[in-house]
Amino acid sequence: MPEVINKPKTLKKPVSKSKEYDKKTWLLWFETMYRIRKFEERTLMMYSQQKIRGFCHVYIGQEAIAAGLVSAIRKEDALVTAYRQHGIALSRGLSSKSCMAELFGKETGCVKGKGGSMHFFSAEHRFFGGNGIVGAQIPIGTGIALAEQYKGTDLLCVTMFGDGAARQGALYESFNMAMTWKLPVIYIVENNWYAMGTSIERTSNVHELYKIGAAFDMPSKPVNAMEPEAVHEALAEAAAHCRSGKGPFFLEMNTYRYRGHSVSDPGTYRSKDELEYYKTLDPVIITEEKIIANKIATPTEIEKIKELIHLEMDEAVQFAENSSYPAPEALYDDNYIQSDYPFIKD
Repeated sequence: MPEVINKPKTLKKPVSKSKEYDKKTWLLWFETMYRIRKFEERTLMMYSQQKIRGFCHVYIGQEAIAAGLVSAIRKEDALVTAYRQHGIALSRGLSSKSCMAELFGKETGCVKGKGGSMHFFSAEHRFFGGNGIVGAQIPIGTGIALAEQYKGTDLLCVTMFGDGAARQGALYESFNMAMTWKLPVIYIVENNWYAMGTSIERTSNVHELYKIGAAFDMPSKPVNAMEPEAVHEALAEAAAHCRSGKGPFFLEMNTYRYRGHSVSDPGTYRSKDELEYYKTLDPVIITEEKIIANKIATPTEIEKIKELIHLEMDEAVQFAENSSYPAPEALYDDNYIQSDYPFIKD
């Protein structure tokens, strides 16, 4: 029987001063989070009907991180993340239809049905995964930032990973390289406290993960990642730092997942009281309450957003169900070589 860990430390308050944001921004945050929440709920339903198979990790509870990313960085910036990535992909602009079709393994999916839940990808949207190997995206994101520096752009790469991946040796190598060469990369650890199912207290002497950056003199901060405005403020500061040529920035996004590590995880390593406590911090519900309480938008306007997203999810499932599976002869397409790659010839 796994040990039941007590409630993690209370999430930290925003590290920067709160600011007032306009209606457009608040509704963007809410719409982003609500879309992700409904997509993931529909994903779980489709999985229970065996229309989605294999590994599947949903983003329920962590939506405020995706929302803050939408408003704080540019569409042209690159982003790479781990395998709990449906929500991040949606926030980058990938359509619900292409994402759902990918989960169904259909040829109309964002990677033609070959990637599944853990390997979304879209060069068009500057979204470089979705990576199934724990921590493998950290050096990938560092390399993307190096490419932007080499090309002389003012773009950056957001490189995201979970608290479990913070133990990987590749992280320390990447941090050292990024600081030495002052690469434009924002490192984000999404700390939901448990990795696959083991609490952070049992895997590391350092429980506040942003402190890892101190070993490299890397600017680092903790963020209450249950609030999109706190996420936005921290990311905006980090992005300005990177674009100024000062090098990387490390943010610890303190968050919480309401579901198990994957669909097969019953989550018996945490108590019901703990889970219920963190549900009182639900970013989707609290953001809606803030919008209405502060008369930023009316309940009718919020309901309209919800109705459109519910319709969007219905259409996404219908699209996925009506799409075809990849043809057998397409098995070897797009695997190791790009047919139109401009090879250098003698």
